Amino acid sequence: MIKRILVSIIILGLTACSPSEQVDDDASISAKPSLRSPELTSLGFLEAVYNERSVNKAKLFVNEPLQEILSHYYIAASVQRNMLNLSMTDVELEVDEVDIDFFRKFTDDVTVIVKIKGLRNGQHWVDDRTLRLNKYKGNWIIVEIVPEKRQVNG
Repeated sequence: MIKRILVSIIILGLTACSPSEQVDDDASISAKPSLRSPELTSLGFLEAVYNERSVNKAKLFVNEPLQEILSHYYIAASVQRNMLNLSMTDVELEVDEVDIDFFRKFTDDVTVIVKIKGLRNGQHWVDDRTLRLNKYKGNWIIVEIVPEKRQVNG
């Protein structure tokens, strides 16, 4: 009788402290995109397009009109080529500039410039893209990929 109670306590203790359950919780947290700041939203969108090559994940960071455009292009390479005008591989992303200050809580419209480093046609390339975001129900959503003002190769 005592052996059964001890064995059941040990089994209960082992299953309650199982590390596999903790890993599942961490995976579900990282699967949700963070829209809490304009920087994280911008990086998440570009990470999905360039490194994860997932248009469906990229749709989580944009508003409905941009979701429709992303659906039209269907694959990440087309999104890179047609929406961002910058096809690259082995990309590293870094926030370059945010036009927001200490009073972030009171601003609902922000532009973020993200520096993109990687390979373009086998050559090392550094460029940047500007994204405009709006705050909607406490989350930052990309509403526009700002067209480049300068002519790059010409």
